[in-house]
Amino acid sequence: MTRKSARSTRYPAPDERQPVLAEIRRQKMARSPHAYERGTAAHFYAWVESRSAGTLPEGPAVWICGDCHLGNLGPVADAEGEVAVHVRDLDQSVIGNPVHDLLRLGLSLATAARSSDLPGIITTRLTGALLDGYEQAFDDSRSDETSRTERPDVTRIAMEEALNRSRRQLARQNIDHVRPHIPLGKRFWPLSGDEKKAIHALFESGASTLVRSVLGKEVSGESAIRVLDAAYWVKGCSSLGRRRYVVLLDVDGACSAGGPPCLIDIKEAVSPTAQIAAGHRMPRDNGRRVVEGARHVTPALGDRMFAVRLDGCAAVARELMPQDLKFAAEQISELDAVKAAHFLAIVIGQAHAHQMDAATRKAWLNELRTRRPKSSDAPSWLWRSIVELLVKHEAEYLEHCRRYALQRPLKG
Repeated sequence: MTRKSARSTRYPAPDERQPVLAEIRRQKMARSPHAYERGTAAHFYAWVESRSAGTLPEGPAVWICGDCHLGNLGPVADAEGEVAVHVRDLDQSVIGNPVHDLLRLGLSLATAARSSDLPGIITTRLTGALLDGYEQAFDDSRSDETSRTERPDVTRIAMEEALNRSRRQLARQNIDHVRPHIPLGKRFWPLSGDEKKAIHALFESGASTLVRSVLGKEVSGESAIRVLDAAYWVKGCSSLGRRRYVVLLDVDGACSAGGPPCLIDIKEAVSPTAQIAAGHRMPRDNGRRVVEGARHVTPALGDRMFAVRLDGCAAVARELMPQDLKFAAEQISELDAVKAAHFLAIVIGQAHAHQMDAATRKAWLNELRTRRPKSSDAPSWLWRSIVELLVKHEAEYLEHCRRYALQRPLKG
């Protein structure tokens, strides 16, 4: 949509956005059980709170993702452009029990399997593969095995696409490349005058030194950062309703020389739903909490993020790299579901393990193994938890669809 045609479109004003975004979120969550699962972190932790003490293993308190579903993992590039599979969304990151990440990932995989019409036996197998992969990340004797682990198709395809994408391709997908501006439409909405002023003030004055350092630019006497355009970004599922902006920056005149603009994603940071480990306190500023969590769980991403205050609101900003992608797993094969469980559990395990010393890693591995039966079957605590979560999730999803359908009667 061009700027000219966009002018005739009625976009919601900032104080009108919430009901529109809430409706988009409800619609997204009604699409499938797997789509619904992405927006239910609060339901997951309500279930966690209902567990009796000792029902779940209590792991060493480390920074966790907090909302470890498939959509929050994917290829992530570091500042030098090196790509690997990591956690890519740390909105819910807290110091907590690492088992919560494992269970949330297990529920996400099991839901994806059910949405792909896979038989229940696959859920059984992926549960065992999940724990095996997670334990492998803590077992130093299996480090060679970990390096040779085959990527499932869902990650291999995303990695190949990530490695083949260039910064110009990213720019073409998100902005009008004839003149650097953001095309308004379904994904991007115009900003109010106050929002524009706040964004210009953030990048062209207040945080310019910090922005330049995060972008890997040497700080010269005067900031050479110029805001080319900015828009409200209608993106995500669980985060829909929070402030979300995309900003195009010209840093040191790169665009004038024919280069692509720098793309910045700004997301409002709110209080976490994830359960915080007893005795630990989080930073009062939620933007700082998210950045700190990212630096521990996914350093490659955390080094590209910075906490900001935008018009008095805590937020996190990060540069969008061409290689940053999320997994698309609405349809997954039987073999790939099991492979994905094993591979992604290694990824999560490594994110936890590198925060522990050798003795703590060994003790945590021994704790997991003592709860595991001698057979290759998953331990009862893990299997029962995923089954309970699946049953609870299915009932909640159907109730969500019922309420959504009642708001939209069929037209005869």
